[in-house]
Amino acid sequence: MNSLSLAIRAHGLPLRLCLWACALTLIGLVTPAQARNKTRNVILVTTDGLRQQEVFHGAEEILISRQFGNVGRTNELKAEFWRPDPKQSREVLFPFLWGTVARQGQLLGNRAAGSEVRVTNGRNFSYPGYNEFLTGIADPKIDSNDKVLNANTNVFEWLQSRPGYRGRVAAVVNWDILPWILNGPRAGFPIWSGFEVPPGTRRMVVPRALDEMVEHGSHVWSGVLLDTFVRHAAFHAIDTLKPRALYVSYGETDDWAHEGHYERYLRAAHGFDRVLGDLWKRLQSLPQYRDKTSLVITADHGRGPAPVAWKNHGREITESAYLWMAVIGPDTPALGERREHALVRQSQVAATVAALLGEDFVAASPRSAPPVVDVLGR
Repeated sequence: MNSLSLAIRAHGLPLRLCLWACALTLIGLVTPAQARNKTRNVILVTTDGLRQQEVFHGAEEILISRQFGNVGRTNELKAEFWRPDPKQSREVLFPFLWGTVARQGQLLGNRAAGSEVRVTNGRNFSYPGYNEFLTGIADPKIDSNDKVLNANTNVFEWLQSRPGYRGRVAAVVNWDILPWILNGPRAGFPIWSGFEVPPGTRRMVVPRALDEMVEHGSHVWSGVLLDTFVRHAAFHAIDTLKPRALYVSYGETDDWAHEGHYERYLRAAHGFDRVLGDLWKRLQSLPQYRDKTSLVITADHGRGPAPVAWKNHGREITESAYLWMAVIGPDTPALGERREHALVRQSQVAATVAALLGEDFVAASPRSAPPVVDVLGR
């Protein structure tokens, strides 16, 4: 019996499957990791500035007040979202994260449980954060939120260049700076934004009705849309483009927090969780995505502590460097809330997105951080 036959018998794999995987590997279509992974599609979903405090402990009682949270009907909001037990409180606020991801995937970043997810760019605001998790590089040269095309290659741009992904990558973004962070003209994949994009960017086409709603409903903030528009564009992308790699960004959580409206911040956070649940349900209803898709969920930065600094973030607010991360999919062990876990850096997100697909982003971008191995099931 030759060595190949022995290997096949040792792993208990059907001969036909092994020969097929080996043949594709030899001709460069499927790497060994791709043949091993069940994930064929990955979606990175982020929400701007959502604190790890709410994710792991639920609504903060001190902020459900007129003084610190600008809340009018405090008793009603407390009855809806606050519980004396933090575990119950977080489950009320985030039923998908704690009812589904915690049972079928992993959540990282609860500092009280010995798990930390940290920004490593040192600036703790948006452009540096988005660049870090999209490119795997904490770039010290990025020191503003200006509309400057990003020199660093992001993981979605790289996937677009890989066999099997060209024409199967897309992004649906909320914040008006993100097409510059993604470097739309160079990246080449379709991007949806309700705002202007850099010249040369390939715009994603959406139904005219959505364009009209955005045009007449994008006046709450100058550079951020209401999340409901992003949800519709993301679902349209899945139904029409059928991407294998998709980035979706939401943003209301950050802006309501900056304005000091804790009720609206909580409702935006709860709405984000609902969108995640709807997305997961939609994916499981489609043959191309069902049991073949991984979700990676995180934020670009944290925020300061209650009762005042929760509204803001930045280098001067130490706690805004602390993040959270969640992963669910067919290759991620169902370990739930991680405890006593090694430090996870924000820069590891990009390589993790690629590794779930069996792709090695670090080999192509040696400056980028390695993937979070624990969520890969290896």
